[in-house]
Amino acid sequence: MALEALSDTRVVVVNGARQVGKSTLAKLLVEGKAGARELYLDDLTVRAAAEEDPGAFVRHDGLLLIDEIQRVPELLLPIKREVDRDPRPGRYLLTGSARLLGLRDLPDALPGRSETIELWPLSQGEIEGEPDRFVDAVFSTDGPVTVPPCGLTKRDYVARALRGGYPEAVRRDPGRRRARFFDSYVTDLITRDVRQISDIERPAQMRRLLSVVAARMGTLAVVQSIAADVQLPRMTLSRYLDLLELIFVIRRIPAWSSNLTTRAISTPKLIITDSGIGGRLIGLSEERAKDPTAPVGPLLENFAIGEIARQLTWTEEPVQLFHYRDRDKVEVDMILEHASGHIIGIEIKAAETVRRDDFRGLRHLATRLGDRFHAGYVLYAGEQSLPFGDRLTALPMAALWTLGSQ
Repeated sequence: MALEALSDTRVVVVNGARQVGKSTLAKLLVEGKAGARELYLDDLTVRAAAEEDPGAFVRHDGLLLIDEIQRVPELLLPIKREVDRDPRPGRYLLTGSARLLGLRDLPDALPGRSETIELWPLSQGEIEGEPDRFVDAVFSTDGPVTVPPCGLTKRDYVARALRGGYPEAVRRDPGRRRARFFDSYVTDLITRDVRQISDIERPAQMRRLLSVVAARMGTLAVVQSIAADVQLPRMTLSRYLDLLELIFVIRRIPAWSSNLTTRAISTPKLIITDSGIGGRLIGLSEERAKDPTAPVGPLLENFAIGEIARQLTWTEEPVQLFHYRDRDKVEVDMILEHASGHIIGIEIKAAETVRRDDFRGLRHLATRLGDRFHAGYVLYAGEQSLPFGDRLTALPMAALWTLGSQ
């Protein structure tokens, strides 16, 4: 995808959280490119040069890689001037640990001239070498899909969720060493990443906010309620949530509605972009997860939504992710809306068995949407693919990464 973008786009931006492999990907992209140059703004001397003379800094005839561009956003206007003067594709490759267009005071410099590629922490398919094409597959078939029996148990899914997708965390053994990585990562987020893009008055409360959001992962983002828990003014809380989304720590999943479902509510749902970070923030371990009272359900819901969100960055056709809840408290964890208008509903259950009532929200949508409703799935911690009526199927959660395009 990134190579394709460089072949026809003047500026390619690779965005994503820290330590997801942006710089590694960027170096691979420039290897073998004649005349390519690499500039890393984490280097104090390089950054000083960029700040001193932005115009001269970005002037280069070949492909120019600028890593961590959010450190010197003043470079974007000179880049705009350069690509307007010389509109050849593949002029600039920029990486950033923040969503550039959301940064405060950032000049609106590159629309129409750039393509953004968003990197998430590794998906299960990327870790395991599996197809990882669930979203494409469920829309490409006429009816519900099925997968072979899966040998994973609830405990296995919890272990995967707590591992997360950061390459460094995946490499480390479960337990103390992985926990140390997550703790250091959160500290760096607050002391470095957040402060690069905004002055925050209360860093300790930002840490508290992260823990509160993690405890609410998979639930509605009711700002007033979160503000009360963290004891922050509502406006400050909203700004802090925006910052956490800018640096890829959280993601707000928008609510879905249709003219056929006018009772839908509009509050977004919150997820932690990496379930390993989320699990660590709430103090959940594989051992503690054996306790029947442990919050395993929200963890696995967050995990599954994150896997789908990753896949949306490489689907063959545009698909949007939503959640659904109406005023009668009918809910569906995920709504996937294809560019064609077709809808797939997905429910996540942490149990190893499925009941008819688990399909209540999906039946509600199927009835109201008619032919627009393509299929509905309950992803659960059991082994079998099981039909539950017209266009409704229970699938092992592993279908998210073992199902390939058909």
